[in-house]
Amino acid sequence: MKILMVLESEFPPDVRVENEIAALSGAGHEVHLACSTRKNKPCKETIGKAFIHRKRISKFIYKSSVGSLKFPFYFNFWRRFIFPLVAAEKFDVIHIHDLPLAIIGAEIKTKYRIPMVLDLHENWPALLRNATHTATPIGKLLYSDRQWTEYEKKFTLKADLIITIIEEAGERIINLGVDPARICIVSNSVNPEGLSIMEKKRNDDSFVLFYGGGINRHRGLQVVLEAISLLKARNIKIILEIVGSGSYLADLRIITEKLAVGEQVRFHGHKPFDAMLDMLSEADSAIIPHLRTDNNDASSPNKLYQYMYLGKPVISSDCLSLKRILNETNAGFIYRNDSAVELADLLEKLINDRHLLEEKGLNGRKAILGGLNWNTEKEKLIKAYTRLAKDTK
Repeated sequence: MKILMVLESEFPPDVRVENEIAALSGAGHEVHLACSTRKNKPCKETIGKAFIHRKRISKFIYKSSVGSLKFPFYFNFWRRFIFPLVAAEKFDVIHIHDLPLAIIGAEIKTKYRIPMVLDLHENWPALLRNATHTATPIGKLLYSDRQWTEYEKKFTLKADLIITIIEEAGERIINLGVDPARICIVSNSVNPEGLSIMEKKRNDDSFVLFYGGGINRHRGLQVVLEAISLLKARNIKIILEIVGSGSYLADLRIITEKLAVGEQVRFHGHKPFDAMLDMLSEADSAIIPHLRTDNNDASSPNKLYQYMYLGKPVISSDCLSLKRILNETNAGFIYRNDSAVELADLLEKLINDRHLLEEKGLNGRKAILGGLNWNTEKEKLIKAYTRLAKDTK
């Protein structure tokens, strides 16, 4: 099949999209990707086996996406981009990444009579509901939770195939009225090809906790800082390495200063992937401190599988999907997402029992090498496309 994927953001990087392109190309499909750019990247480019089509997007149009259900600017940009591309290239299927551009996929499906795949990386209504920018005065004016909830239901019902990231997300889509036979679960598990397992040991007896990823309020790092402050009061030292950037970074620095834990918290900003893995390999444990929201309860973060692949015991909040996976694999520890006290008690226990840490880390690596990886997930994607081709003949 000749596939057109549509992605709102810059590409590369996007690990999930890169893995899906490689899987489908490897199965004999011709994959094109249409995306926007604000960095003057080439309008056309070939990356690996994928044909990339880009259109420059202005800051105004880019920012208007939050109000796209009330004002047409954003969707009109994508219509002017995608419709001529489909007319020229004669694609067999349109594959939309994430909910916002589902309307474009549905319009293409109707006009060109080709199937539509909707690849939901997030619970988009919940993501917007809890986002910082939708809570601002202008955000409240432009954003409507009711409209996005209705939009999601309308366009999930129009899709021929829906790809979701975790079982909990699939169950939520089924509750919208979607036929379970049209849903395929493809998790964000790590691709072991080209990713080596690093073994590093430090020469000191400190306890290093690692976090890698985006930084916003709902990632819950403020709870970790509070826990570190509690441990400091108990004369227990812990080092927190934070790799990543985001809208809440300045707030975290202020919290760090107020709690007087600056000597124990290290902000490294964004790091290249290999450099991030190098830092992770030296840590004693890694943490996913996400606060519980509708979106985080049905998430499949890349970092979970990366932590496990490198044999790091995972300390996680009690978001439903994270809790289930760690309990099934026996690869980590759970604490109540908003309880700094519970997290501090857990960390104190682990600092005093390194053997328990080692056991959980080995379990995580065993689970990844035993099949909880992209080699398993990509077969689900390929089979779903095979069924789609048969159903639409």
